[in-house]
Amino acid sequence: MGFEKLIVWQRSKCLAVKIYKEFAGCGGVGFKDQTTRSALSVPSNIAEGMERRSNKEKAHFLWIVKASCGELRTQIFIGRDITYIARPLAENWITETRERSKMLCGLINKISD
Repeated sequence: MGFEKLIVWQRSKCLAVKIYKEFAGCGGVGFKDQTTRSALSVPSNIAEGMERRSNKEKAHFLWIVKASCGELRTQIFIGRDITYIARPLAENWITETRERSKMLCGLINKISD
């Protein structure tokens, strides 16, 4: 199956687009860059991993993606706390990153079987 058909990739790509749009006018350049890079790495590494040959390599990349979800979630928490991200939006994104992590675990388990 191509990565484009994976719901976790589709939802991760949509979240990355939302984050990029939300931070378009953000004045905190360092924070903006780190957060948008983290958001971008999630769907990008899903794609890269799923294009790998072996299931072991795929699973390895998906574990990296799961870690990137945690990194992104941390940045969202910080963005909320320093008021770069409105609390309701941050809570939504936090929930989304948690859901992605769970979906990735499911995909890793499926690939590893």
